[in-house]
Amino acid sequence: MTCLPASRASRLAVLLCLVLAGELALPGIQHFGLAGISAAYADDDDDGGDDDDGDDDDRGGGYYRDDDDDRRRDSRTLWRAPRRESRPAPVRRRIIVPDRAPNEIAALGLDETSIATLVQTGFVVDDRQQIALTGSELVRLTIPQGMTLDAARQAVAAQAPSASVDFNHYYQPEQAGSAACGKSGCALVRHMVGWPVEPGKDGACITPQPIGLVDTAINAGHAAFDGARIEVIRLGKESLPRSGEQHGTAVAALLVGSPEGRTPGLLPSSELIAIDAFHRFGNTADIASAYDLVRALDLLAGRGVSVINLSLTGPPNLLLEQAVRTAVGQGAILIAAAGNDGPNAKPVYPAAYEDVIAVTAVDRARKPYRRAVRGPHIDIAAPGVGVWTAASISGARQKSGTSFAAPFVTAAAAVMRATRPELTPREIETELMRTAADMGTPGKDVIYGWGLLSAATLCAR
Repeated sequence: MTCLPASRASRLAVLLCLVLAGELALPGIQHFGLAGISAAYADDDDDGGDDDDGDDDDRGGGYYRDDDDDRRRDSRTLWRAPRRESRPAPVRRRIIVPDRAPNEIAALGLDETSIATLVQTGFVVDDRQQIALTGSELVRLTIPQGMTLDAARQAVAAQAPSASVDFNHYYQPEQAGSAACGKSGCALVRHMVGWPVEPGKDGACITPQPIGLVDTAINAGHAAFDGARIEVIRLGKESLPRSGEQHGTAVAALLVGSPEGRTPGLLPSSELIAIDAFHRFGNTADIASAYDLVRALDLLAGRGVSVINLSLTGPPNLLLEQAVRTAVGQGAILIAAAGNDGPNAKPVYPAAYEDVIAVTAVDRARKPYRRAVRGPHIDIAAPGVGVWTAASISGARQKSGTSFAAPFVTAAAAVMRATRPELTPREIETELMRTAADMGTPGKDVIYGWGLLSAATLCAR
């Protein structure tokens, strides 16, 4: 490049000419070539979640480059000061969620005398609810200052030996993560189980009864729910931060998503009664207490809902166990996610309770989900890897985890309950296991249970 002599140009123009020619370097000024610059686009959903809202195509929120935009961007960089190198995004620390409330004991069946005595010894009644499901009162107690949780539980149990007394354990939704669509694109996976297009359209199946869902909050205004019948009931203290909408929205869309949308549900004509029993913990985690899970089951039982999806996991709890056993004894069918803690992890609950149908996940090649919990309590497998469903704000996303396998079994149980009302919950479970496609070791095994759900004959008379 030839620069004009100073007599015919300003000194500033000469300096600029020399810099662009590469013959002069100024402090703090970088020299830019014409190489393309690509930009990373990412969505931040629900205060740090991994959902990818507003992205309905195969890019999935990853790196996307438009050549025309890059050329325009490169030409602009010649005439403006360089930007500082962007700092790497801060690494989010993993939130350690305790398995129980730090200062609470929950009990079912305490009488007034026992409660009065406990109050005199320093316990405080934080909340109490009459539970029609069990015919007893549910009480949440704050323990005396200076007393350990173990000692408090023993003190309450000693005061009322016939009551169910335990810690107020915490439970979390079972979502391992989401991912962009692969080379094959985003597609529904219901063909893996032979799911009918929509049971009831051809008159072969009766429209299923209402479905119950105990989960996080749901974005009921999502386009995926256009025309859907969804009722969301929030539990817990209003003072607590609301739970995120990622998990609940994704599970609900699998069940009742609009048939005209990008994420049609398995039973779009069904009514969904959803209990948001969760609240936010540490900005990124959602938790539900055993106390509120018992209330949720009681609410659904009071509404006559007999098929309930529980895509959540946590420790064993005496109160939850009693509520589960009573609900099933009264005709409810409970379906729960097996958990994503890994193949060597201990069983998680409520899936590990004998009265609950425990669902594990498989991928499109029918291989077990690598993070699924295994064990003799596993009953059945369903698609749960790369499942295409609604994101929480808009658009859709692939999801993986046993949470997203459970709705397939829930929907199948709902159809059976509607078409064969004479069957008991145990008989419906037996029929689902009998018709499953055997996988792995012949018969029931610790990886697949009885095998992959088969829905091809659900509407057959």
